[in-house]
Amino acid sequence: MKIILLEDIKSIGKKGDLAEVNDGYARNYLIPKKLAMKADKSAINEYKHRKEKEERELQAEKEKALKLKDTLTNKAIEVKVKCGEGKMYGRVTSQDIADALLKEGIEIDKRKIILSQPIKELGEHIVEVKVYKETSAKLKINVVKDEG
Repeated sequence: MKIILLEDIKSIGKKGDLAEVNDGYARNYLIPKKLAMKADKSAINEYKHRKEKEERELQAEKEKALKLKDTLTNKAIEVKVKCGEGKMYGRVTSQDIADALLKEGIEIDKRKIILSQPIKELGEHIVEVKVYKETSAKLKINVVKDEG
């Protein structure tokens, strides 16, 4: 029997997948427990439309991420930190970088900013920013003394 999964099932597939299972398994277990629904013509048609919509949304998200990557690669932001006699107080964190980007009009989650090591010195630094699954951008950070 052909079914469409409504939940992830380890041995069969992921939510939304079209699968072929034994009739008894589908009728006695999957369908009554609302884990799957019978794949008739209308359900298969809806399944195809949903898959196409998901692919279009995924493509749009990927294009948006690539534009963001181009924007970040060509951008240099300035992070102001408090300093004492030639030394910084504390360090620059991913939250500080996210806040500086927000002031520039770019909203990025601080968890997507990857610091290989804490920034504890003034000057220019390169930071990696994850913009999509396997796509990242190199962002130039200029850490300067806060005169205020």
